[in-house]
Amino acid sequence: MKELTIISGKGGTGKTTVTAAFATLATNKILADCDVDAADLHLILTPKELSKADFIGGRGPILDGEKCIRCGECQRLCRFDAIEFTEASGYSINNFACDSCGLCALACPEKAITMADTINGQWFISDTRAGKMVHARLGIGEDNSGKLVTLVRQQGKLLAKKENRELLINDGPPGIGCPVTASITGVDMVLIVTEPTLSGMHDMERVHGLCRHFDIPALVCINRFDLNLHNTEKIRNYCNRHEIALVGEIPLDQVVNKAQVARLSVVEYDCGRVSQVVREMWKKVEKELDI
Repeated sequence: MKELTIISGKGGTGKTTVTAAFATLATNKILADCDVDAADLHLILTPKELSKADFIGGRGPILDGEKCIRCGECQRLCRFDAIEFTEASGYSINNFACDSCGLCALACPEKAITMADTINGQWFISDTRAGKMVHARLGIGEDNSGKLVTLVRQQGKLLAKKENRELLINDGPPGIGCPVTASITGVDMVLIVTEPTLSGMHDMERVHGLCRHFDIPALVCINRFDLNLHNTEKIRNYCNRHEIALVGEIPLDQVVNKAQVARLSVVEYDCGRVSQVVREMWKKVEKELDI
């Protein structure tokens, strides 16, 4: 089984648009939406949930009011001001302010505070018209998104092996932080979707540097290449200097917005030249992956 992750660094470059198109074109594959903080692949593929499970990403403090003697030691030591007190109800923990460091549990003389597993989100296996997809939803303000990305990828691999699929396509998160690292480590190929803007070019170089650090082969495609032809030429030169295959240049066309409103990929909806370029690009990626 081969694994492809599509990333961009900068958000809004069209990464998910490309992923949805590849999901439509690829055969014998499983999909994984690794953008757990702000997932949007489901907006195009309209998944139907098959199974659901809780994501336990860490541990948090639980206060037993009956054991609490109101000594105030936990409140005195908490640097996050997460311990609150009222005469009526005594001490309580503000979960939104709490950093789950565990100091209050260690300091409590009566062991009234204990650390317990916390549910930080959910992950799902769903069916879509493009095949099965593993995806997740991180809770509001929750941490450990990198851990959830790893879980999504693991479940995607297990599902692909179970169903004898030859490819796992990951829609990666934006940025270059922990979630991105979790989405690319150990994959066979990374496709970087960029755009001819200063921020798009800057982030392309950042994520390419991350790929080089982990020794992962990378490809590049330029979305909305005709937005700024001068910057597009700079991206071409960068790819030439670093021997990166430039597999596609997608033109700017408002028909892509119409496809998104219709909740269809750009190869399901007639997007003219855009559809043609994306189809040709997928053939090049297939060749690079040797599938």
